[in-house]
Amino acid sequence: MQTVRQIAEEIVAREGGFVNDPADPGGATNFGVTIGTMRRLGLDLDGDGDIDVDDVRRMTRAQAVDIFIEHYFHAPRIDALPEALQASVFDMQVNAGSNAVKILQRLVTQMGFAAMADGAIGPNTLRAVRAAHDAAPDHIADAYAIARRNYYFRLADARPSLRKFARTRSGGKGGWIRRAEEFMSPRYRMTRAQFNERVLAWAG
Repeated sequence: MQTVRQIAEEIVAREGGFVNDPADPGGATNFGVTIGTMRRLGLDLDGDGDIDVDDVRRMTRAQAVDIFIEHYFHAPRIDALPEALQASVFDMQVNAGSNAVKILQRLVTQMGFAAMADGAIGPNTLRAVRAAHDAAPDHIADAYAIARRNYYFRLADARPSLRKFARTRSGGKGGWIRRAEEFMSPRYRMTRAQFNERVLAWAG
């Protein structure tokens, strides 16, 4: 079993270094830590009295790992979820904030274990998730990863500016889709033909 720090280090590696893409809703980001997160946490790394892109550039890999463990794993109570789900929900929490938990809540509700999709892991959500896990312990991680992939596709369907995160310039799977599929069994990963069919409606 991986430790939470090992999972966090993998997330940081997956996120990469400094990026400031105008199409990214998160804004300037370094090792997956957004400028918004740094402002929320008061991380004025250059000590000049404000938190701007210069501070984002100063973020280190080790700082990012610590931030993710404290604020994206323990604080939202992902550590209370069944072990089979922790790595994927943690990764999604870093990538999509509370939508990570909302996706899980909707999934378990569809499985017959009602949970309000409010993005918070409280007693009712934990009961529902644990019941869903116990009902399908060998499948729930795959089901969540597929739900993640569907979430990314819906985002790209609705916002053409985000499609570059779901499909590469050459027409292959983009970072979002590959990221979701890392957490599912190979048999559930899309073939190139299946992916092409799914994005056929995207012009260009």
